[in-house]
Amino acid sequence: MSYIEKWKQDRSRYTGYLFFGMLLCLYTAVMFVLFYRQACGSEVLYHSDMKAYILEMQGLDSGYDFPYPVFFWLGAFFHLFIESPELSMAVALTLLNSLSPVCLKYYADKYLDGRLGRDGRKAMFIRGAVDILIFSLFFISMLYSVTGITLPGIFRRYLGVFSPNPFHNATYMATRPFAILCFFSFAEILKQYEQHFCWKKGMFFSGALFLTTMTKPSFTFVLVPVAGLIMLWRLCRSRGKGLWQFFKLGVCFIPTFGALLYQYAGVFGPAEGEETGIGIGLAEAWSLHCENIPLAILLALGFPLVILLLHYRELKADGVYRFSWQITLMSLVQVLLFYEKGFRLRDMNFSWGYMHGIFFAVTASLLVLIRSTLQRSQNKYLLMGQWGVYLWYLLCGLLYFRGIFAGGLYY
Repeated sequence: MSYIEKWKQDRSRYTGYLFFGMLLCLYTAVMFVLFYRQACGSEVLYHSDMKAYILEMQGLDSGYDFPYPVFFWLGAFFHLFIESPELSMAVALTLLNSLSPVCLKYYADKYLDGRLGRDGRKAMFIRGAVDILIFSLFFISMLYSVTGITLPGIFRRYLGVFSPNPFHNATYMATRPFAILCFFSFAEILKQYEQHFCWKKGMFFSGALFLTTMTKPSFTFVLVPVAGLIMLWRLCRSRGKGLWQFFKLGVCFIPTFGALLYQYAGVFGPAEGEETGIGIGLAEAWSLHCENIPLAILLALGFPLVILLLHYRELKADGVYRFSWQITLMSLVQVLLFYEKGFRLRDMNFSWGYMHGIFFAVTASLLVLIRSTLQRSQNKYLLMGQWGVYLWYLLCGLLYFRGIFAGGLYY
């Protein structure tokens, strides 16, 4: 490679880094303003759980149990240097939240490797467009009626439908970068662990899973049973030949199992005068917020379902795409069947795992659509239709975010 060719390639790469950095700074600034407003807000304006989280960070009684301390520890660390507890928590949440697009860019570039181009103006344009799409994933929401027309059986925009971006819940936003690392690293491990188990990748996944569990365990509740079922299925299919590799991968879950036992005792333990524990009943909690669950699922998962309909063959060939749907289906089963008894029933806390499922279904579907567009593997009108559905979701998400950013209620 000549000096000029190398310079052009380096220029293209560094220009891409600069553009992504500018987008990241803009995103970080916008989200910091929102999080700080929520930290200083009231029950009327900027309603969120931040007030309880700030009390927890200060070691004061918040009235709730939060046995997942990573977010609160980080807030306490910043509070050593920042007098305002509200500002400390806003900075901590902003930092964790802004890690999400960085992690996602890394894995998106790996997924699309060889299709984005290395240098030249066309490659720069494609990479810039992909970077914009990566950030767009953090603004989409559920579909809802922007005209005010009531949809049948749907009482609210968010409650009962749910969103991949619940901007009002700080712990969900804080744990998402670790969830992204878990999702993609485990999908990568599944490709080859039966032939060769890499301890380096396994320990990385184990650490990411432990961190997401100790920041908010909602994604862990979904990923662990999916991983267990996949591993058992492959073990049975191999007639026990992969037993040693099965145990090697199983070791990676031990720290998280310990954390879950600790959290279970804190959250679901007996409470005087209150019914506690996990109940099983079809849509027992969901039906409190929605009378038309099939429509609610369509409003949340419409874009991934369209991509699935037109790219169903990718399920067999694409491990990341297949794993996204396995995660999504498990999260949907959990939110349909399980609920917390007592005063937590209406909180519908199993919906947090479902929202992770929606996020990864949308993310993987978008990556499939980007790849299909770059390869021109479908009719251009079909591709335009799929992009139209995604832009519809993005428009609803931007309008939803604008309302919350201005102090509107999330539900």
